[in-house]
Amino acid sequence: MNLFSEIWIVARHSVRVALRNPMTIIVGLLQPVTWMLLFAPLLNNLPTTAGFAPGQAINSFTPGMLVMLAPITSLFSGIGLVVELREGVLDRLRVTPVSRLAVVLGKAARDLVVLLLQGILLLLVAWAMGLNVSFVGIVGALGLMLIVGLLMISVSYGFALMLRDENAVASISNVLLLPLLLLSGLILPLEFAPGWMQRVADLNPLAYTVDAMRALFAGQFASGAILNGFLVTAVLAALGLFWATRSFHRALA
Repeated sequence: MNLFSEIWIVARHSVRVALRNPMTIIVGLLQPVTWMLLFAPLLNNLPTTAGFAPGQAINSFTPGMLVMLAPITSLFSGIGLVVELREGVLDRLRVTPVSRLAVVLGKAARDLVVLLLQGILLLLVAWAMGLNVSFVGIVGALGLMLIVGLLMISVSYGFALMLRDENAVASISNVLLLPLLLLSGLILPLEFAPGWMQRVADLNPLAYTVDAMRALFAGQFASGAILNGFLVTAVLAALGLFWATRSFHRALA
């Protein structure tokens, strides 16, 4: 059996389990949709700035909400993995020939499917509020969102297999979540921030993701921000996937 077949088998089972409880999709959407409905209208009266033109705030705000979805949905994925570890689900994988990479990617597919559905629903809400963006921009933004999701899932799995305690995973996820979001410019462009905050934000990979998404939504497909966003996010996602896979090797050895 090849790697893709193994991933498909693990993913199919994991997705079926996840979709049995649609509340996981709804709950993950609550915070971004609340921000969209209650905060985005306040931006329409801002003076013209880099990233926010009057009457077009929804086009600049929606990419940030897509980025917000990824860590909210994915950074806590490791909690479920700790439960599976405790209940012996992962122990049963020891006797199977399935590769550890297939296990990681198959289980990650569950959360990525949920994330994709949430992203589409969020875009429908934004469209009802006046979002105007090309199809290419939407596809690119959703693809970038899924790469961010894979990064967050891999990091969460790594912490879960290292700590083996859901409370510890939840705590460290919460510690990481707030600075990642606040220093990404997803709510307001970082041009509003003081100089020291902009310099700190240069170390935040999500800041590059937000810039790339806004360029995609603006139709600036030749912008270097798009390449930087995909490159930074993809490299970190690959490193996170490598860490998660090695952690699975040790856990299932």
